[in-house]
Amino acid sequence: MRTDRLTLRTLLMLRHEMLYDRAFATAADFGYGDVTPAMARLFVQVARAPLSISELARRLAISRQSVHETVSTACKLGLVELVDDPDNRRVRLVRFTEAGRRMSRTVVAVERRVERELARRIGARNVVQLRRILAMDW
Repeated sequence: MRTDRLTLRTLLMLRHEMLYDRAFATAADFGYGDVTPAMARLFVQVARAPLSISELARRLAISRQSVHETVSTACKLGLVELVDDPDNRRVRLVRFTEAGRRMSRTVVAVERRVERELARRIGARNVVQLRRILAMDW
């Protein structure tokens, strides 16, 4: 593939997909084979802080109905729960259960392993530089 003609956004997306696929491929090995890619995207948002269905839909750029379905399935798996928003009783927030927090810690460990694999492939210095660049305030 000629990468010199690809935009930076495309290159980032391709690399993101590669890293994501590598990490996601091990989900079943850790007992999370029922987690869908849609749930994984939702979990990234919920890991930061509990969020409402509306806010999740906005951040994920999908319909509230799709978020409801994904949250409902994740609730049945025991990974998230809906709780009352202490600031607005009309709103329910999606947050991790203890099982969801354990899963999140497992995901971070798997992603660190994938990063070590990447360091072996492209060099530890390059990974450090990549991290530094991606962490910069753009």
